[in-house]
Amino acid sequence: MERWAVAMSGGVDSAVAAAVLAAEGHEVIGITMNLWPTWLPPSDTSSRTCCGVSAVEDARAVARRLGIRHYVLNMREEFEVSVITYFAEEYARGRTPNPCIACNQAIKFSLLLHKVTALGLDGVATGHYARVAYDEASGRYHLLRARDARKDQSYLLYGLTQEQLRRLRLPIGEHTKGAVREMARALGLPVADKPDSQEICFVPAGSYHDVVARFRPQALRPGPILDCDGRPLGTHQGIARYTVGQRRGLGLAGGEPLYVVAVDQERNAVIVGSAQDLLCDELTASQMNWIAFPTLPGERRVTARVRHASRDVEAWVRPGADPSEAAVRFAEPLRAASPGQAVVLYDGDRVLGGGIITRVGTRAFARA
Repeated sequence: MERWAVAMSGGVDSAVAAAVLAAEGHEVIGITMNLWPTWLPPSDTSSRTCCGVSAVEDARAVARRLGIRHYVLNMREEFEVSVITYFAEEYARGRTPNPCIACNQAIKFSLLLHKVTALGLDGVATGHYARVAYDEASGRYHLLRARDARKDQSYLLYGLTQEQLRRLRLPIGEHTKGAVREMARALGLPVADKPDSQEICFVPAGSYHDVVARFRPQALRPGPILDCDGRPLGTHQGIARYTVGQRRGLGLAGGEPLYVVAVDQERNAVIVGSAQDLLCDELTASQMNWIAFPTLPGERRVTARVRHASRDVEAWVRPGADPSEAAVRFAEPLRAASPGQAVVLYDGDRVLGGGIITRVGTRAFARA
């Protein structure tokens, strides 16, 4: 019998993950991480966030139903440092962060995994829609897309190491979302029909500017809006309020539609251009994590994704000048890739690896 900690968010997916492991005969311990920011009201009852007070109560109710132990771990300080501060800092740098990826890497599969293995448990299970498989020929663990393509979350997990994959279970990766809800109903779990969380957990009101204002207020200083040739067109209200691809809220009158094509921290400037200027032919990524092999052996054809909800595109990847870097060239121009986002590379269902975009080769910069 193995002993697994299940990261229970209060949602249906992690609840069923715990139920599956318990049905397999393992000892299951439910753990809910208290990540709720100290500056937000403690009486949150939103069902659309994954770490509020209601989430803890829902996870506790599921644990009672399954007859497993349940604990709450206070990780608020670590979460604020590793995720929330990072989130604000990236916007202050004119980049577009993904806080879920940061949470997975710094909290769930680093801090939490370390804590539970130190207690003698085999590892951590979560309700992510993805799969882990071991390849005897290469001696490596592989991360695969979920069976349910609409819910696949492998993009968010590209940073997992071999040791982390060895100690990870993803019990619902073989199931569709509909099947997971049916399993929850059959088991009488109280969260069977609970809506999926939608908002960033520390931005329950949907305004991330408040978070940036608290941690990096300088990112909300007004500055110039420039066209791709450096001509001033207007004034912005802080670079953290603008992301690549944005059209609305620029406050520019008349003429052809203009979009944010870049955010320049050094000049505190927002650069705008046409839809054509948004097209990206290539990019450079750093902090590369390779799952399928120790390092990228050479140039190869892949499919690439630059946002969790975007489609895959055909591309080629080659090693960068530094072992931690890679260059990605797209078979067809890609729209609105942004520094700070993750680019994740696939071979069919298999995640090869991924990294953080540092430079984007857009038509705007090529013209300049």
